[in-house]
Amino acid sequence: MTTGKPVPPAETLRRAAEVHRRLLAFYGMPEWRSPLPALDELVSTILSQNTNDRNRDLAYNALRAALPTWEQVRDADPREVIEAVRIAGLANQKGPRIQAVLRQITEERGKLDLSFLADWPTEEALAWLTRFNGVGPKTASIVLVFSLGKPAFPVDTHIYRVSGRIGLRPEKMSVEDAHIYLAAQFPPEEYGPAHLNLIRLGREICHARKPECSRCPLTDVCEYYAKNVKGEGSSDKA
Repeated sequence: MTTGKPVPPAETLRRAAEVHRRLLAFYGMPEWRSPLPALDELVSTILSQNTNDRNRDLAYNALRAALPTWEQVRDADPREVIEAVRIAGLANQKGPRIQAVLRQITEERGKLDLSFLADWPTEEALAWLTRFNGVGPKTASIVLVFSLGKPAFPVDTHIYRVSGRIGLRPEKMSVEDAHIYLAAQFPPEEYGPAHLNLIRLGREICHARKPECSRCPLTDVCEYYAKNVKGEGSSDKA
């Protein structure tokens, strides 16, 4: 991760504003599932890594059914936690990782509660969360923006891919720097909707292997489309 904060040029800011406007018109205002308490969201987001939302939710619900309190999860036999979250995939990693995070929070804070982060500056809260093994900028940002209402912009694999294709970030920018760079392109109060609609675009249209550009509402502002589909230098508008 670079030490400075890269600043998007004015053209990129205008493009981001247009992208956000069009996705709101195309998809509407997205709704996040009922917000979870910050600690619950942290565990849920760890479970979401490398799986889909359905398996994440099944694993989370199974874990809460088997071990109803986070203290029970923290102190349980690791095999019980692994079995409960197996459907999320990588259970042998995720189970012990969740228990380790819960133990570390208890050691540092005396209790299993992350609500105190709401009173911290966003950068400090991000730095505190990302110290935990298995908690990167995306996971920490999801906890902050959706559970605590903090101005953080999560960048997952879909957003990283889509933002690179559209031209909202330099092609070779790291995922870590993309969090800062993309956050500078949207108003903080729009982080949640922008995040969710970009993910939806990536899942439904801007696929990793075969993007369905003919269905996309962004073709005339998309660098990938101009270079690879329409043909660079063409004056036609989609």
